[in-house]
Amino acid sequence: MRLFLLLLSLAPLAAPAAEAAPLPVIATTSVLGDLVRNVGGDKVVVKTLVGPDGDAHTYEPTPSDAKAISTARLVVINGLGLEGWLTRLMGSTNFTGTRVIATEGITPLTMEEQDGGKAKTVTDPHAWQSLKNGQVYVANIARGLASADPANAAAYRQNADAYSQRLAELDTKIRADLAGIPAIQRRVITTHDAFQYYGKAYGVDFIAPIGLTTEEGEPSAGDVAKLERQIKQQKLRALFLENISNSRLIEQLARDTGAVVGPPLFSDALSKPDEPAPTYIQMFEYNTATLKAGMLKN
Repeated sequence: MRLFLLLLSLAPLAAPAAEAAPLPVIATTSVLGDLVRNVGGDKVVVKTLVGPDGDAHTYEPTPSDAKAISTARLVVINGLGLEGWLTRLMGSTNFTGTRVIATEGITPLTMEEQDGGKAKTVTDPHAWQSLKNGQVYVANIARGLASADPANAAAYRQNADAYSQRLAELDTKIRADLAGIPAIQRRVITTHDAFQYYGKAYGVDFIAPIGLTTEEGEPSAGDVAKLERQIKQQKLRALFLENISNSRLIEQLARDTGAVVGPPLFSDALSKPDEPAPTYIQMFEYNTATLKAGMLKN
């Protein structure tokens, strides 16, 4: 018996089962990348195509993007026309995995814009600028991850529920933070129309000289003059650049009207890690505090 026990003690221990490799996921923007990381946790490895401070409207895909998509098992896109370059990029790959449209189920906002002197209705793709929409993004991402990786579906659902609760709590806090600002002061000038969803959710009127996409170019001299008159008449002081935008136009408005340009807002992309808005939640916290300080000067 003792000999048996001795031999048993010398026997090699059974090797533990190897852990599955993290799920390779592509997210088109830094906002989506952060959402995927919060839902996926250590079960995923995420590559973002349009990184911090990047402009998804004008992005030019690279050969390495196509290669990364070819080896991914899940691709998460915003949709609503944000990634106009994506169809061509996907066509250059042999991607066979799961595709998630993060805005699925969201009722998009639209806007009237001028096209060669004629009005046209365009879809606003910036739906993540409402935290309630952010919760829809999270639910869609969780379903996509569970479909691509059923073995970890429970973990994805648990992470999504916990993160969605954080978004709901922040949504409530933002409403309370802005509640004391009189309606007449709730006006803000930004570079392009990236905050329509934020404005509708939290009762802020955003005015932008450039439309929904930064591809549209500079506004006419007449449009700028009209906006300058509005700024002077309404005594607007809340002028803000965005982290993806050229500063020239907003600086011109400030010079011509006497308004002061505030700190940059984060609209289409998160900031770099050492800057104020490296995550989706921090983006809302920073933008809200910045907007509040600016509106109180109106």
